[in-house]
Amino acid sequence: MSVFFYGHNRINSDVQPGMFPNRVFATQPWRWIFISKDMYVNEGIRARELRVIDQNGEQLGIKSRNEALEMAARVNLDLVLVAPQAKPPVARIMDYGKFKFEQQKKEREIRKNQKVIHMKEVRLSPTIDEHDFQTKLRNAIKFLQKGDKVKCTLRFKGRAITHTDIGQRVLDRFAEECAEYATVEQKPKLEGRSMFLVLAPKNEK
Repeated sequence: MSVFFYGHNRINSDVQPGMFPNRVFATQPWRWIFISKDMYVNEGIRARELRVIDQNGEQLGIKSRNEALEMAARVNLDLVLVAPQAKPPVARIMDYGKFKFEQQKKEREIRKNQKVIHMKEVRLSPTIDEHDFQTKLRNAIKFLQKGDKVKCTLRFKGRAITHTDIGQRVLDRFAEECAEYATVEQKPKLEGRSMFLVLAPKNEK
């Protein structure tokens, strides 16, 4: 994680360039910034000419690297390379620490709102009795209500493989019994000696 030191009064005197081989220190008279080596900020920018955008989004035209750094220094902000592949590269004057903080905040929000969907498995057989069928059905419904997908696996043993239609009917009935809670993501499909059905929760987005 990047760590930022703002202003001379807040610089940690124990932190010196060279102490961290996997980091680059971008220094200016008005601040130090401890950044990841793959970021291009302030002195870390190597391009001789840059198309500069100021802190208000105004185009300032093409400037030399030193001119751009001085412009950022005058307003006590950072020069950040935002489009390194452009010709010339595009740099923006901004508060890099604030920008990085906002980006990390957005990433945390995205991760928090991401819904992790697990795949649960229910094993059936062509000759499953009613009691076992209902038990498997209740388990599947619980998984679906929690937001998980359910993979129904039906295994054909011995000569039962010659009667795949029986297995098909079992899976079709299972899907029908779960219809209130699930949609069929994958219809019954035979692979080797097994037939699979995948159900997805109805409230999945």
